[in-house]
Amino acid sequence: MQIEILYFATLRDLAGLRREQLSLPEHSTVGDLRNRLSERGDRLALALGSALFSVNHEFAFPEEGLNEGDEVGVFPPVSGGAHPTLLKVTEEPLDLNNLIESIAGASTGAVCIFSGLVRAQTERGEPRLTSFLEYEAYWPMAEAKLNQVATEMRERWPEVEGIAIVQRVGHLDPGTPTAVIACSAPHRDSGVFEAARYGIDRLKQIVPIWKKEVGPGGEAWVEGTYQPQSSDQSR
Repeated sequence: MQIEILYFATLRDLAGLRREQLSLPEHSTVGDLRNRLSERGDRLALALGSALFSVNHEFAFPEEGLNEGDEVGVFPPVSGGAHPTLLKVTEEPLDLNNLIESIAGASTGAVCIFSGLVRAQTERGEPRLTSFLEYEAYWPMAEAKLNQVATEMRERWPEVEGIAIVQRVGHLDPGTPTAVIACSAPHRDSGVFEAARYGIDRLKQIVPIWKKEVGPGGEAWVEGTYQPQSSDQSR
């Protein structure tokens, strides 16, 4: 079936066009469309985690079905003056330059980035070699918890403007970025360092993502020790 996609505001800029027609299998949903657009691996794909969708002029949700000839809008949250936020779980490679561009604005004077990498060799605890990691996520809950982490960061460091939290899943070789936390602000003393550190620590506490280490000695899932509290529920 054919659907018509209209892009608005920052999503239009990232897509590089105002509208396009796309062919999807019958019985596809809005979630299927989001995944299809994400598979392109372009600048637009990085922003889809926080994008809103509409179908025939009504807000639409991932489980909503699509039909031949539907008009689908793709746009950022509509609250005026909101700071840019990019939250995403993805199988696509992470592009740090695109992440910076997505959260930087006219008033940005500082961007702090934390990027985790797959280690080939671990010295802390029992030394071991790693051939690759396999990351798995409880996808819908993970994206919801990424939003919670970003909200907590803004509450603690209100001068931080843009926030990007992106987590890779799937097969990742040594040297590959696994997660990126990026914060932008007018000045370096606006909390960007502290917010980025908080973001990665909080991600590892409450976002349901797991990794399996595979190496010469075998394979094993790595589990954490943090036990969520009632205060960790999103408000």
